Order: sequence, then structure tokens, then C-alpha cells
Amino acid sequence: MKILTVLGARPQFIKAAAFSRALQQYSNIQEVIVHTGQHYDQNMSDVFFEEMGIPKPKYMLQTGGKSHGAMTGQQLEKIEEILLDEKPDLVLVYGDTNSTLAGALAAIKLHIPIAHIEAGLRSFNRQMPEEINRILTDQISNYLFVPSSDAKQNLLHEGIDESKIFVVGDIMFDVALYYKERMVKPSWFDALNLEKFILCTIHRAENTDDLTKLSNILEGLELSRRDIILPLHPRTVGKIKQYGLIVPSNVRVVDPIGYLEMVWLEVNCELIVTDSGGVQKEAYFHDKYCVTLREETEWVELVNSGYNTLVGSNSELIKSALVRQSDSKILDKSIYGNGNTAENIIKNITGEC
Repeated sequence: MKILTVLGARPQFIKAAAFSRALQQYSNIQEVIVHTGQHYDQNMSDVFFEEMGIPKPKYMLQTGGKSHGAMTGQQLEKIEEILLDEKPDLVLVYGDTNSTLAGALAAIKLHIPIAHIEAGLRSFNRQMPEEINRILTDQISNYLFVPSSDAKQNLLHEGIDESKIFVVGDIMFDVALYYKERMVKPSWFDALNLEKFILCTIHRAENTDDLTKLSNILEGLELSRRDIILPLHPRTVGKIKQYGLIVPSNVRVVDPIGYLEMVWLEVNCELIVTDSGGVQKEAYFHDKYCVTLREETEWVELVNSGYNTLVGSNSELIKSALVRQSDSKILDKSIYGNGNTAENIIKNITGEC
């Protein structure tokens, strides 16, 4: 059996590594990896692949830096050429990027079965390009691997045949367990002299490109009077300077960090505040409550369970959430399975279940 995996962003490679490791137990399955280059990431060097234990892609397409339509169209064209050459038995896609949709479209046009990992997620905000990518990919996939029962219900409500839906857990739980054993303490951490800290990430354009929202977020962080570590991309630092904003003194801005360092900070912080979808789940996996700087989230089960609080960019809500007790333990640790999602997916694909 030959599986062709389409990836487009660094987080997808980290998830795919868990699946690729599980595949090593199956000598009768070959995996071919295609990197569309949707998101250029200078950290994705040879060292990145070696340290993270990720197989290198066979194909590098370099389709980034374009509008949504142009990017998706070019990816579709190039992936189709590869499919005609490789003739895989299955195309595997992850999440909600343009690469996800392009891979699925190329496959269905050639009548190749599609497996979608992280299917069924919905923010119910169709202004988000990712939401459209999710919905369309789910509609044409043959195997919909969902992380939770809530995601399954989303698909059933959209009329998708239940026989195509498999509740397998969240592959990021596999990832979290694997890399927790390999986490790295940032070299600069001890110099901060912090006994306790909150970890914060801000990267979504809806927050960083909006003066009012970014100002309110920084104000909320300041009002909390908590020690906060904020890894910040140079682009966001530039926006702060452009807007004439001042980073509060209780917020320690550090340069972007690698994934293994990020895991260490997640494991050792008191609380996580973020606008990232992935970090919301990582907070839960590492037994931390999360405060989310968005109006909606795909991970509604975490909100419903009380482990995630949506605050948007409201400074008072941010303050209240951050000063709340953050040393409570996560009681229900089974929302996203038990850390063997990759194995569950393979068994369903091969018919072993």
C-alpha cells in the first residue's frame, strides 16, 4: 500500500511525524511526503527534521507567498502531476490549510481515496479561510478521522455518512507525549529569574494587525500583574513599534523558539494564554488551563469542560482570567483519546479494526 501525504506548514509536519513513526511497524505500507511550501519557515532546516525525527519530503513544491486562490490553484496543479506519477492508493491530508484542500481536490479528481486527519473541526466562522478548507475537505474525504465526539456530531449535522467517520483521538496527543520526553529548557530562561510564569503567544493577524485589539491585549496582560513570557515574531514586534505601543514591564518578550523549547515552557508554566489553535490543545495535554484570545474556537469541548476560557481582546476579561487561580488540575484527561491516535488511524485504513 502506498500513502501520499500532503503537508504545507510546520505544525503539520510535527503531527505527521507521529503518524510516520507508527507506520514504521508496517513493512507493507510505503509513505511518500509532499511539502507544498505553503508556509516558508526558516526553522525547517535539516537540523529540524533530524531533531524532531521527521522524514524528509520527497517533493518540495515552493508554492508559498501567493493569494489564497493562486496558491491553492498552483498546489492543485503540482500535486496532480505527482499523483499521476506516484499512483498512490490513498492521499492523506491534515487540518485546514490551503495545502489540505488542494491535496484533497487533486485526489478526488483522480478518484483516489482521501483520508482527513483532524476532520470535523468547526469554528462556525466562515470568514476564516481555514473554515472553508475544513468543510470542503470533509465533504470529499473517504476517511474522516475526528479527535472527539463533538467533531463527529459536526459532521453528522452536515449530512456526512457515519460509516466514513472514525473517532480516533487527537494525533497531537501522540505528539505531546512523545516530545515531552525530549523537551529542552531555553538557554535564556534562568536569566529571567522567574519562579512562576504565564506563557503567552500572539500570532493571528486578526490580533496583531489591529491596533485596538493588540493594544487591549497588552493592557490585559499588564493589568494581570502576573509574570508573563511572550515569544514574539519579529513581524509582531514591528507592529507594536509601528502602533507606538509599549510592552508592559511584567511581560518578558523573547525571540521565537523551537518546538522542544515551547514544550518545556508549556510543561513548566502556570497558565497559558494564546490565540493559537494548537497551543490550546497542548495546554490541555500538559495539564494547564488556557485563556484564548479569540471570540471562537474549534476546540469547543475544552471550553465546555471549563479548561479553556474565551476572552477575545477584552482587556478586563483577559485580566480576570489571568488572575484566576491557575494551579487547579485537569480532571478529565480522556477528551482526546489516550495517545495512540496514529495507530488507530492506520488500523482503520488497513481494515484491522
